[in-house]
Amino acid sequence: MDDSDQLIFLSALQHYAYCPRQFALIHVEQVWAENYFTAHGNLLHERVDSCEPEQRGNVRYERGVAVKSQVLGLTGKLDLLEIEGKSPAKYFPVEYKRGKPKTEDWDKIQLCAQALCLEEMREVHIDEGALWYWKVRKREPVLFDEALRNVTLAAIEGAHKVMVLGNTPPPTDQKKRCKACSLTDLCEPETFRRDHSSAYIKDLFTELTGSDSNGNGYGHGKTND
Repeated sequence: MDDSDQLIFLSALQHYAYCPRQFALIHVEQVWAENYFTAHGNLLHERVDSCEPEQRGNVRYERGVAVKSQVLGLTGKLDLLEIEGKSPAKYFPVEYKRGKPKTEDWDKIQLCAQALCLEEMREVHIDEGALWYWKVRKREPVLFDEALRNVTLAAIEGAHKVMVLGNTPPPTDQKKRCKACSLTDLCEPETFRRDHSSAYIKDLFTELTGSDSNGNGYGHGKTND
């Protein structure tokens, strides 16, 4: 990672995977809107982080573990890290979520990124972790296979690009996500979708510069001999 790059919070990767526009509104434009779901999620994480480390048999449970990846430009905290045995120890990260298991990879990406940070910091390989969901009160195992690692690395790269460019992407095409987002009123996705001014300005610029839709000049340039 270049020194000029910003560190991205692990939790922000879930925002990016859910909707790049949501990620940009929160982490570039610095806007936020609290609702019942976000407040409940924050309370859940506060309770988890406040617990003391403990030892049960051969497994140590550490909470609120700070991690950082200089290579990937990530930083954040793990809700729970289970460390089994010693030399070599087996690391098993656990992320707590307010809702229920999802078919999409949003939460898995955040958890996998945690594993990538741990692997870099402690020079180990981590095969799996788990997501614990409040609504179902049970763990969902997550395998850190090549496919998930690639998706996670792509999300990290995409999030860094948004931060560097400083541009807020358009809303996601998945309208159901917009309805569940706490930033809907600030984002105004439907208004953005109905607004064709950007296309109008693009067409106007094309007319003024004498370029077609492919950016090829016409009318003002020299013809070939």
